[in-house]
Amino acid sequence: MKSLQFILFFMVAALSMAQTQPDASSIQVESPFTTVDEAQFPGAIIYLRNTGNQVFVNHRGIEMYCDKAVFYQNSNFIKAIGNVRMNQGDTIQMNSKYAEYNGNSQLAYASGSVNMRSPESTLQTDTLYFDRAKQQAYYRSGGTVRDTASTLKSRVGRYFMKDKKYQFLSNVVVTNPEYVINSNHLNFYSDTGHAYMYGPSTITGKTSKVYCERGFYDTRADQGYFVKNSSIDYDDRNVKGDSLYFNRGRNFASAVNNIVITDTINNSVIKGDYAEVYRDKDSVYMTKRAVAISVQDKDSVYIHADTLMVTGKQANRLVRGFYGVRLFKEDLSGKSDSIVSRQTTGLTKMIGKPILWIGKSQMTGDSIFIQSNVKTEKLDSLHVFYNAFIVDKDTLGGFNQIKGKELVGFFKDNQLDIVNINKNVEHLIYVRNDIQELIGIDKRTSGRMVLEFEDGDVILNTNFDDVRGTTFPPDELPENARTLRGLNWRGEEQLFSIEDLFKGKPVPKQIKIQGLPLPQAEKDFFDVENSKELNENSELKKDQLKTRKKDKLENIEGTGEN
Repeated sequence: MKSLQFILFFMVAALSMAQTQPDASSIQVESPFTTVDEAQFPGAIIYLRNTGNQVFVNHRGIEMYCDKAVFYQNSNFIKAIGNVRMNQGDTIQMNSKYAEYNGNSQLAYASGSVNMRSPESTLQTDTLYFDRAKQQAYYRSGGTVRDTASTLKSRVGRYFMKDKKYQFLSNVVVTNPEYVINSNHLNFYSDTGHAYMYGPSTITGKTSKVYCERGFYDTRADQGYFVKNSSIDYDDRNVKGDSLYFNRGRNFASAVNNIVITDTINNSVIKGDYAEVYRDKDSVYMTKRAVAISVQDKDSVYIHADTLMVTGKQANRLVRGFYGVRLFKEDLSGKSDSIVSRQTTGLTKMIGKPILWIGKSQMTGDSIFIQSNVKTEKLDSLHVFYNAFIVDKDTLGGFNQIKGKELVGFFKDNQLDIVNINKNVEHLIYVRNDIQELIGIDKRTSGRMVLEFEDGDVILNTNFDDVRGTTFPPDELPENARTLRGLNWRGEEQLFSIEDLFKGKPVPKQIKIQGLPLPQAEKDFFDVENSKELNENSELKKDQLKTRKKDKLENIEGTGEN
């Protein structure tokens, strides 16, 4: 009997405790002062702060403090007025002048000097929507986010608390002491400082400007990676490529695939598939089908090498090529092991087994220097040092040959005009009459020889100083006597077009670029449930809980594929 009485007593006590235990789904309010105002707030209880304590509101782990609270208990809806503070654990803190909160939908709305803080960043705006169920905050009337390195502003912004990610849309501006980013769509991770840009975007610093339509930037390490129509304006150079890397601290940039680097001061271009740019050293390193182009009005000069380096300040810039050098210009082409061209003086040096073709003539020597007029951009002269050898092929298959210690040539209107061969001159020339019949082979030695050219052909040759030799009838000079020592005809290697710069060379395999994915397609912040559960006492209207067309991601340019 006593056991039965004890069980009944326990059940009644448990029922009584359950009736007094607050419902976890209901908003709880604590304040020493309460009142009602049926005229202004029908059906609501009004809570007021006392001198020392604000009104305290609690709902499922969210805590709110304010000077005045209007609580509609039946609909589980509350308005907070004056010095509002809202805390979600120790991760999110928000201050505002006004806030309202729906305990059923867990949607909060704040207005008036809104300040939301997380451990990584601070958001300031005038109106903010906060969906606790989604753990997302949203603004569309302009906002400012500050983290440890930068200040970010945009017209539309959304914060994903689980990912610590901001999505900024429309008129995005990121300000850092070293640079400013402008974009129409930027995703920013507040814990890492990583920014992902979509659509036309720029990063402008004191000495550089980056443009891209898809890119990544580490705002704390001050370095980035850019794809899709990317370029870097770097002092007097513009760098373009399929993929660009940029490090502001090191003043360094690199590019991969289909690279074009334009020197805006010296009017030159470098192309290739891999490049490194060092601003402090004022240098460019280019490889993989590297070509340097000295742009001229009608007749540009092309230099190809396995590796090209452009160094020096703009007033004294050098182009150097190493290994497999090829040179092409209209009516002039050549090859050598290496090449050095000083743009400001117009002097080009071909070093290491150099060979030059001008018209029908092939020239070789230990080294060849070509001088251009920097004002007119026309060829001025050339100088072949030591073991100079000039040869062209006769129509019968033999070779007209001239050799000497050095060769000095002069150009007129970019055409070879006069050539002087000096010291220890030997020559063997096929002599023809007016109807091009072979009448003799002239073989002589002299101290000096002068050649006159017209349209690439020798029209006159004259010997000077201790001339010896004679003109042999063709049948009196045997075949083995028709070759001067050192003859090496390489006419099959002559370049006749820009494409010949790469003739016979394997096409290097381009690096596979790891692109940046498109931004994740997020669902709209507002959905049907928001508007359905809008409390009749809310300051908001149903049409305010809809994503406006002008604020949607699909209307932001540049989010298409590569």
